[in-house]
Amino acid sequence: MLCGVGQFTRLLGEAIERIEPGISTTLTLTRSEGSFADIWRAVGSAQSVVCNFPIVAWKRVMFAPLLAMAVARLRRRKVVLIQHEWNGLHGLRRITYMPALLLANTIITFSPLVRRELEADSLVGWTARKCVLAPLPPNIEAPAGFADSELRHRLATARQDGRLVIGHFGSIYPAKQPNALLEIGAVLKQRGLKPLILYVGSFIRGVDTVEEDFYARARQLDIAGDVIVSGFVASDHEVFGLFGTVDAFCYPLDEGLSARRSSILTCVQSGKPLIVTGPSLEEEFDHHPRFKELIDRGAIVLVARGADGEAYADSILAALTSPKAHAPFDFDGWWKDVAEAVRAVIPARETAPDSAGRTPRSGT
Repeated sequence: MLCGVGQFTRLLGEAIERIEPGISTTLTLTRSEGSFADIWRAVGSAQSVVCNFPIVAWKRVMFAPLLAMAVARLRRRKVVLIQHEWNGLHGLRRITYMPALLLANTIITFSPLVRRELEADSLVGWTARKCVLAPLPPNIEAPAGFADSELRHRLATARQDGRLVIGHFGSIYPAKQPNALLEIGAVLKQRGLKPLILYVGSFIRGVDTVEEDFYARARQLDIAGDVIVSGFVASDHEVFGLFGTVDAFCYPLDEGLSARRSSILTCVQSGKPLIVTGPSLEEEFDHHPRFKELIDRGAIVLVARGADGEAYADSILAALTSPKAHAPFDFDGWWKDVAEAVRAVIPARETAPDSAGRTPRSGT
């Protein structure tokens, strides 16, 4: 399974390279790659080190990225930490990331909400002073075509039989409140609308009992037979093939919509209605005009915070009866925006060679 943050890191490197070719290099750190000698050499040839957290396999590879950041500080390189989320992480994971917050010179977040969550943390709240905001793009670009699959045929048949397919895309974990969508499905079922709740993604393995709780709640609501979890989907073409069978996407989020929700942006590219809880902060999208424009033109429909399942069901049905014009999505433009924001906090390229006669790169 691909790591979303890992995919973001790769795409970010490519976007920065398009702005300034030759400025960066990538150091891969796994249990079998990235020895101390590799880290020492890579940091020595760079002016700054940029790390992305959280890491899916955090129990196995957490030490190496922290070591790279520590070596960078030891060698007087700038450390830039891109922290995608905070409160949404399990407490044990947050503890392992605290050294990274301390080592970073600059912390990039994609949402004012995440910055506020850091501020409220009694242990590392002071590190929020190092935060700057950047606009988050989606990891996945809608391909020109789509790939067929057995699940796509199953969903297409269900729609022909009058089922209402409600979609949810991305990894399934507590912060996304996956069980809340089950309750909306139960409301739709009570109204006789024959919903089929499609989760395009898989459960994140961890110390929580997310998957067990999810299916137990579906049984309690008597909709276990109306829920499909795709599991890992191998290609973007297959993902958008499944999206083509969805009537509307729905994300009831306890924290509300935030500018760090890349999965929302992936879904929007399908042209299908997307219903989501409104943001908790009034300024949530002030730094992200492209995201704000999607809301303003109705591609993303906001539901008031604290609304019940009936309100979400009403919004879904209203969105289906008032389709919006599907506008082109400037995928490259979104990535150019974030690349420029990250490039702005990386020191300018030096022209003078180091003691070994090498010109340090700006980032790694």
